[in-house]
Amino acid sequence: MFLLPSIWNLIISTIVFFIVAWYVRRFLNEQGMHNGTKRGILVFAIASVVSMGAGEAVDWSQEKIEGKKLTAKSSADLPHLMKVINQIPQ
Repeated sequence: MFLLPSIWNLIISTIVFFIVAWYVRRFLNEQGMHNGTKRGILVFAIASVVSMGAGEAVDWSQEKIEGKKLTAKSSADLPHLMKVINQIPQ
């Protein structure tokens, strides 16, 4: 099931993206790779993969700290979910 990322995932992965992109560009400058489309795609791909990994690490650590969150799969499951978390008196 697809879950939306947490706000911390979005914040940390955005910051990591820009940091990694800066370091990769700097490394490619030192290697003598000229600016161009291939270099831009390479920087984008590496920064994207690393930032997705950082975001997943944030979500994983948040799940380990707080535990799994209960989610309703559909509106039909909502009454059962509310009984489970004791919102509706039985």
